Amino acid sequence: MEFFRELGIETRSRGGYIYPGSDQASAVLDVLRREVERLGVVVLTGCEVREVSAVEGCRPRDTHFVVKTSQGDLAADAVILAAGSKAAPNTGSDGSGYELAKGLGHKVIRPLPALVQLRCQGRHYKQLAGIRTEAHLSLYADGSLLAEDTGELQLTDYGLSGIPTFQISRFAARALDAGQKVTVRVDFLPSWPEHEAFERLRERAARLGYKTAEEMMVGLLNRKLAAVLLQAAGIDPAQPAGGLRNKQLSRLLEQLKSYQALVMSVNPFANAQVCCGGVDTRQVDPATMESRCRPGLYLAGEILDVDGICGGYNLQFAWSSGAVAGRNAARGHV
Repeated sequence: MEFFRELGIETRSRGGYIYPGSDQASAVLDVLRREVERLGVVVLTGCEVREVSAVEGCRPRDTHFVVKTSQGDLAADAVILAAGSKAAPNTGSDGSGYELAKGLGHKVIRPLPALVQLRCQGRHYKQLAGIRTEAHLSLYADGSLLAEDTGELQLTDYGLSGIPTFQISRFAARALDAGQKVTVRVDFLPSWPEHEAFERLRERAARLGYKTAEEMMVGLLNRKLAAVLLQAAGIDPAQPAGGLRNKQLSRLLEQLKSYQALVMSVNPFANAQVCCGGVDTRQVDPATMESRCRPGLYLAGEILDVDGICGGYNLQFAWSSGAVAGRNAARGHV
């Protein structure tokens, strides 16, 4: 924060999250660009890096690098790989950094989309497209609970989206890639405690007994969502609420509190905010971000097998690891 204040960015905190005082993300980029210019840093744009090779010297740490690019060869005594992942390819992330890392002796854990939507089995999702509702999501792979989160669920014409979906998606991607059966249990009434839920539903049906089952759901859930859940429970929406038997209410409650979504796939890299997977972190010194395989090589950001939840954590890791890599790469060379 002090670094950015020195460059002219005043900051403000909102619940522990730090923003520029202007509320313009572009301001951060602008002051960084201006500082690069002031320091005389040479920047090459539209420059494809085709290969990075290390030339060993006589002493253990006496290594320099040749970087082959579309604009000619560059020589360097330190290299930072910060090429990103395969997520959001419209920004230029094509995964080429993985190949550069492999060429320098690094293992790459298979990259998969993360912070991404889940595609689920069922035609009824077309009826639910556009609905937003508070829900608790629990992700299971072959029956084992892997992750859970609560927040605003967004239903799409193909399945599940929204922040709680994103938070659990990396676990779905890994499990699907391993050939496991992946399901999401959706609790559409997370504010109803499990031990009270049946009595609350039965009391509601009795109190609104003069209404139809469909009308009984008004004010509890989105109408379109309620209609799909009633159908899944095998309840005629025109049936009087007061005539619903305990067995019917139990089936309805199961849909309300334990709706099962069978996940067929995650959306592709084009829809993903980040990747899970990347360069194996065991091959990188976390104190310096220097490669344990190749002295003088540093790695930072999403090229590494590090991914976090929504909330700026992936950006923060990129900046923090970049700062550490930059300081250590420059040490002894300036």
